[in-house]
Amino acid sequence: MATKDRITCHILDTSLGQPARSVRVKLELLSSSTSSSTAQTPSKTFESITDEDGRIKTWLPYSSALSSGEVPVYTLEDVFVNDIKGPSRWMLRFDTAGYFDGEDKTFFPEVTVVFRVEEGQTYHVPLLLAPYSYSTYRGS
Repeated sequence: MATKDRITCHILDTSLGQPARSVRVKLELLSSSTSSSTAQTPSKTFESITDEDGRIKTWLPYSSALSSGEVPVYTLEDVFVNDIKGPSRWMLRFDTAGYFDGEDKTFFPEVTVVFRVEEGQTYHVPLLLAPYSYSTYRGS
């Protein structure tokens, strides 16, 4: 198993000048090109929490408390290998209200970043975060 998934992220709290630790982040596949024009993109969502360095290197499949049935056991690599042919569109959803201890402590209770992924590429998405601003870019 790889030590890093193909999509990673990093959050820096610019108001404190340090990594943003323990931030919940969801990663969702929004759409993809497939070899068949009639094929539907499977709904795949992952989640993780930033580590002590504010980074997410690997993702776990998401299962909500309202989900019924079996717990998902696929990996992000499984989705790239088995479900996606060509470019795909993904969304990162950062729980900034949870990080700042409440919606009243930040102007952006949630930050969403939608981006395009080319087949075979890896992506690192840093988020520079403060209570009243944020910025993001494609990292390396």
